Amino acid sequence: MSGVTESGAVESDVVGGGSLGRGFRWLWAAYAVSTFGTRLAFDAFPLIAVVVLDAGPGQVAALAAAGLAVGAVVAVPLGPWVEFRRKRPVMVATDLVRCAVLLSVPLAYAFGRLGFAQLLVVSVVVAAADITFRAASAACLKALVRPPDLLTANGRFEATTWTATMLGPPVGGAAIGLFGPVVTVAVDAASYLLSALGIRAIGGAEPRPRRTAAARLRAGDLLDGWRYVLASPVLRPLFLNTVLVNALIMATAPLLAVLMLGELGFAPWQYGLAFAVPCVGGLVGSRLARPLVARFGEHRVLVVSGVLRVCWPVGLAFVGPGTAGLVLVMVVEFGLIASVGVYNPVFATRRLELTPADRVARTLSAWTISGKLTTAALTAVWGLLAGLTGTRTAVALAGLLMLATPLLLPRRARTPAPAPVQPAADG
Repeated sequence: MSGVTESGAVESDVVGGGSLGRGFRWLWAAYAVSTFGTRLAFDAFPLIAVVVLDAGPGQVAALAAAGLAVGAVVAVPLGPWVEFRRKRPVMVATDLVRCAVLLSVPLAYAFGRLGFAQLLVVSVVVAAADITFRAASAACLKALVRPPDLLTANGRFEATTWTATMLGPPVGGAAIGLFGPVVTVAVDAASYLLSALGIRAIGGAEPRPRRTAAARLRAGDLLDGWRYVLASPVLRPLFLNTVLVNALIMATAPLLAVLMLGELGFAPWQYGLAFAVPCVGGLVGSRLARPLVARFGEHRVLVVSGVLRVCWPVGLAFVGPGTAGLVLVMVVEFGLIASVGVYNPVFATRRLELTPADRVARTLSAWTISGKLTTAALTAVWGLLAGLTGTRTAVALAGLLMLATPLLLPRRARTPAPAPVQPAADG
């Protein structure tokens, strides 16, 4: 059960475990297959742009930035729209959309018609569908799983993410070497089809959300997610903290590739190894999250792991050549990923606990859109900064800025009074 403290804090005093039900098992299976497909196709589009279309650095950077930024903008009206629809049909539809647009890439390649514009359009559509799916799936999870079991469920998702991150890119690279540059895109498309089938298999009745005001989507609804997050004394600092930290981590990823593969002369396999092996830390952290919360409480684990995860990245500015440099990267990444492995499921659980069932899709959509836009902007800014100050200096500045982000974490676990409980879906 969850109790409310004197300050209004929601603290979980019972942590679920074991079987979470048939519905969750199908949702988890759908998540696992699509996540492995996505990680298998990691960096497939930039590779296709370079190898097949002879694109230059500017075009490759534009492809990555446009997919994030334009896809996020396109998804703005979709969060409020999803809120008042059954979530599982929306998830199936977005899976099928991603499957269809991704399949267009190997088909166009087979007929010699693949172009840069097509890659750009596919990137935007997939990004918008990703945001929509994520918003709907969070609401679906909250309906399928009892509140005491949310942390267990989020921990399993987190462990799946890091397993796929560890195994997917090396397997994908081998597949590209054996079968060509578009094979992983086809596999990724197939994974979304399997995900749609898994979600469809959840079964049971899903009640249609009822809207209290007008049935039609209004312009004011577009900002409801941001209004709710920014008005919450607990969600607001979590929002600012996670968006900024995640964006700074992602913004330095291209710079680390330039530093290690260019200036320091690491081989591509060494670079891949440096970031694949530490993903074991994500598995460790995700397994520790539930027992740590059971012993120390949700809020304390959230804050401590939130602080620990930003203590590591500044060490990447000191990486040198050779074995010592490779070991340093692995140690820093292991510490970072293990801390993130604890933080993410606890944070995701807290966010769902504090968000009423009739606001989950709008809140998650606004959160994800903000994250993607911030990541796109900071990636561009840090690219310019590296050109002015040098790659290593830019990485160091990002690490130092992250050390200040714990100031944004909530001091106390306060929350507004809980919203009325809505009926959960069967399954």
